[in-house]
Amino acid sequence: MIKAPPTPKGFRDIKPELAKRRRETINKIVGVLEDSGFEPIETPTIEFAETLEGKYGEEERLIYKFTDRGGRKLALRYDLTVPLARYVATYNPPLPFRRYQIGQVFRGENPQKGRFREFTQLDFDSVGSSGAEEDALIVAVTINCMKALGFKETTMLLNDRVNFSDLPIEVVRAIDKISKIGEEGVAQELVASGMIEASAQETITKIRSQKPTQNLEQIFNFLQEKYSLKMDVDFKFDSTLARGLDYYTGSIFELKLDNSPTSLSVGGGGRYDKLIGMFAKKDFPAVGFSFGLDRLLEILSSLD
Repeated sequence: MIKAPPTPKGFRDIKPELAKRRRETINKIVGVLEDSGFEPIETPTIEFAETLEGKYGEEERLIYKFTDRGGRKLALRYDLTVPLARYVATYNPPLPFRRYQIGQVFRGENPQKGRFREFTQLDFDSVGSSGAEEDALIVAVTINCMKALGFKETTMLLNDRVNFSDLPIEVVRAIDKISKIGEEGVAQELVASGMIEASAQETITKIRSQKPTQNLEQIFNFLQEKYSLKMDVDFKFDSTLARGLDYYTGSIFELKLDNSPTSLSVGGGGRYDKLIGMFAKKDFPAVGFSFGLDRLLEILSSLD
């Protein structure tokens, strides 16, 4: 019997049953997005490497880069947000521009359960408004998408990157791991990076004691008054939520299956008011969210 060649590590075939489930899930989410005024776009799987470089911090090492026959340095897209920024700078669409996109992204990380080197993201973003109402819209639409999928207890954690403005980015990246490795693990990482132990503990304590910024309070008010969402049920403040990507500038979100910060994350996002300006030479306020579709499907399958 001839044995077929394997797929590369971290890449996989999608069988009919899963492909159908993916399509059903996408259709339910897209229905909510289009009812909320978002419209679809598509961008190339391959970008010039320089388009992606300098946007992801330490995670830039995970970008798949290569040189084509013409000597051009290219890369597989790492996410759908940076291509959106390039798209807006290229076409200057009427604002506010609310778009969604579904596509494959590629990251050269260590494959493990629920993590692949090629996976599908489903993003939706609003470009052109700096108001807290737009952040609230993204959060409310995300929660409505989960309800359309049958989830009843999901919780959006929120914080503001302004709360970390006096900290080096390396410290912010370490704090972002607190729900995974705990305070002791974060303290050890900070000490390993050169911080003395007392300062590491003091930094963690300070972050734990942070309060919602005025911007977050405005978002919370919109979520409660306009969208009838409940504080500490549908959404809650988490002073340790940091989000590791460098391009976030304001509110940041992470969606959990319940209201515990340690529960499984099914997506995240936030405000990135400077990213589009890297291409457009002027700032465009923007905020968005990204579902990890593969992880979401794993969760749905486990509930059957």
